[in-house]
Amino acid sequence: MSTIMSFIKRHPVATYYALTFAISWGGILIVVGPGGIPGTREEFERLLPVVLLALLAGPSVAGLLLTGLVHGRGGLRELLSRLLRWRVGVCWYAVALLTAPLLMTAIPLALSLLFPEFLPGIFTTDDKASLLLMGIAAGLIGGFLEELGWTGFAIPRLRLRYGVLTTGLIVGFLWGAWHLLMNFWTSGSPSGALSLALLLHSVIFSVGILPAYRVLMVWVYDRTGSLLVAMLMHFSLIVSNVILVPLAIAGATGPTWSLVMAAALWVVVAAVAVANRGQLSRQPLSR
Repeated sequence: MSTIMSFIKRHPVATYYALTFAISWGGILIVVGPGGIPGTREEFERLLPVVLLALLAGPSVAGLLLTGLVHGRGGLRELLSRLLRWRVGVCWYAVALLTAPLLMTAIPLALSLLFPEFLPGIFTTDDKASLLLMGIAAGLIGGFLEELGWTGFAIPRLRLRYGVLTTGLIVGFLWGAWHLLMNFWTSGSPSGALSLALLLHSVIFSVGILPAYRVLMVWVYDRTGSLLVAMLMHFSLIVSNVILVPLAIAGATGPTWSLVMAAALWVVVAAVAVANRGQLSRQPLSR
């Protein structure tokens, strides 16, 4: 036991990610079964709540468990203090809550002037209230549970060694990879055959959009030290992704939308870096 604890304390971030993937991916495979990927539409609708629970258990359980193991009760109290840190500038709330919806509304609306299929889903669905409520519910649950691990545990420790950009890229690409099994499962056609367009859309979202957005999240957290603001920024991304992605993403629309949004987010990252004279980071954050 002492050998295991010694390893965990020497490699807390690596242990965190190994445990996160083991819980999330292991849980998904148990729920859907070895032959359930990709899933049929019926399987997707029936198993989605349980699959999401298994997925979200990874970062949240791993984050809380390792915070307790590595830093004890003091670490858990410090985590709670960051969660309750709400006295930050109004501008940071604006950045956290508006970055994703503004980009995911403005750019598709511009594209829809030439290609109507790019209209955001909330504009074209017949059941706007249900879509909005689903997005808010997913955002609250996902934003809160995921950030207990990503920002609650991993990011502060990576920031002891790396700047904002490197930390954001490390967490962002691993965050994207963590989504891939779930994305693969949901990329099935109604018959269960793999839809390459849906899979490509999901992969571009994971490796293009999420790393860029995570760099911005780390930058905001670096300035505020607030886990609450990080959760709100994650919440905003999930809600925007649910209600603003075009409904017709099974064909070329999905991958094209993901590519354009990824490019736009990286332009925003570059603009933030230029505005800060090429330096995104403050001093490395303490534990």
